Amino acid sequence: MIRPAFVVIAAIALPLSAAGAERYNRTVETTHQPVVQRSDYVMDVSGDGLDAAEASRVRQWFDAIGFGYGDRVSIDTSVGTHRSDRDIAAVVSRYGMFVSDGAPITQGAIPPGDVRIIVSRATASVPNCPDFSQASQPNFTAASSSNFGCAINSTLAAMVANPEDLVEGQSSRGPTTETAAKAIRVWRNTDPSAKGGLKVENVKGSN
Repeated sequence: MIRPAFVVIAAIALPLSAAGAERYNRTVETTHQPVVQRSDYVMDVSGDGLDAAEASRVRQWFDAIGFGYGDRVSIDTSVGTHRSDRDIAAVVSRYGMFVSDGAPITQGAIPPGDVRIIVSRATASVPNCPDFSQASQPNFTAASSSNFGCAINSTLAAMVANPEDLVEGQSSRGPTTETAAKAIRVWRNTDPSAKGGLKVENVKGSN
């Protein structure tokens, strides 16, 4: 059984919510903020292990929903751990992904003896951007333009690796100084790309 479930995680609070409030926004906080939405795709499979046909069905489902980088896959078991957990993890590893701990709550009961594969996908966007609705109107209040913030926030929403970070951020893993110094340490310890000598290119044309 395959059915997508859509869940809106959060919409970052807007400082001004009334329509047309941009013309009276005299702050440096834009009213155009990223909105994050999460979609959960589910598939129920046998908990007694995946045979070749069942594993192929899972792969076809992954391909159909465009499973890849940025998605989070988890397994919801009805009772305990099933033999198919390892088989599912093997299929997921073929996409260069790992099975995440824990699983979100989804609609519908899991059939007895089955397990549920859940692929969670978060997307971020900035609604109503670009916004030139007030470009031709006079501005007597020194307010921010109606399009203020659209460019930077739309770029942020498009580039963030995990859109859910816009809602709750990331917790520090280990000492903060260690995390901050990691990039510097890699830069210092990595050999220069030209250490083995520069590659000589032939710029002469052939006859």
